[in-house]
Amino acid sequence: MKKVLLWSLIVLPAAALASSGHTEEASRYFAQTGRESDYWPRVINFTIFAILLWYLLANPIKNFFKGRSEGIAGQLKEIEEKLQAAKEEKKEAQARLDESVKRAEQIIEDAKKEAVILAQKIAEANAQELEIMEKQFQEKIELEERKASRETIDEVLSENITNDDIMLDESKIVDIISRKVA
Repeated sequence: MKKVLLWSLIVLPAAALASSGHTEEASRYFAQTGRESDYWPRVINFTIFAILLWYLLANPIKNFFKGRSEGIAGQLKEIEEKLQAAKEEKKEAQARLDESVKRAEQIIEDAKKEAVILAQKIAEANAQELEIMEKQFQEKIELEERKASRETIDEVLSENITNDDIMLDESKIVDIISRKVA
């Protein structure tokens, strides 16, 4: 790029001068200076102008482009840091998701185990309650049998035997009733 600019700065004035022909002004210039053209003084003046521009504007232009490149590098670094942070957040989120999935599976597994244990406890409680109910039923049957036998004994004794018919003492009555019941 620099070479193209330098060559264009040198060749452009030469091309401009080459297009002019010998005219009256050229002969007057020759009479005043002793030269046919002012090409070389113009090249020297342009070179001095270019050097002055370079001297005055080179550092600000360099600083501008350096600052611009540093700004772009800073922005790129910031974007890379954000990208890295996003990747880390994604990894953390994925890890939390995996942990949550594992925890959910563990909770489901524990719930199934608890359901089995609870079903077993309910079945055991029902079995115990059934046994208790059967015992109560058997006791009630025995109680009703005893009650019925007492009522029968009382009825038999009250209808068939009166106090006037037989004189029994208490031991004989107990003995008779015991035989009837057994």
